[in-house]
Amino acid sequence: MKKNDDDRYVALMRGINVGGKNMLPMKDLVGLFEKAGCTDVKNYIQSGNIVFTAKPVLVKTIAEVIAKAVEKKFKFAVPVVIRSRDDIHAVANDNPFLKAGVDVERLHVVFLKDRPSAEMAKILDPNRSPGDFFELRGADIFLSITSAAKTKITNAYLDSKLKTVSTGRNWRTVLKLQEMLDASG
Repeated sequence: MKKNDDDRYVALMRGINVGGKNMLPMKDLVGLFEKAGCTDVKNYIQSGNIVFTAKPVLVKTIAEVIAKAVEKKFKFAVPVVIRSRDDIHAVANDNPFLKAGVDVERLHVVFLKDRPSAEMAKILDPNRSPGDFFELRGADIFLSITSAAKTKITNAYLDSKLKTVSTGRNWRTVLKLQEMLDASG
């Protein structure tokens, strides 16, 4: 599937084009990735999901490069979390709640910028949001929630407890990103 040393990745940004705040046209965001040296750049919906091809050496710095470019051009900070095609496949194929038969409408995944230590992971309260469940696996948190608007397992909570940056996606978006990662490149 690889062309030379290039591979497919997805950049997941938090808080773009939500509630009329942090407005960022996807055409401009795609352009920032292309200017940074990425190819075959495509966006999915308007909330900061960018699928692209790049050399692994570029991927090591692309989150910071894009975050700085967005801040310079659009005057707001945006967290950027990167996952490889293999990472997304692992998430899509190993959701513990899907395997348990939970309705896909309840399923979400929170992608963490950094993998938390075992000590930090123990800080998360399994009873924080009654009726909602989570499972941390590496740098991904699988969620089964009753309502995205009402859950108390929020980015702010996870960021503060795990000392990292998080961004969530619903299950349908995860599957669409997997499809896009495989479609070209």
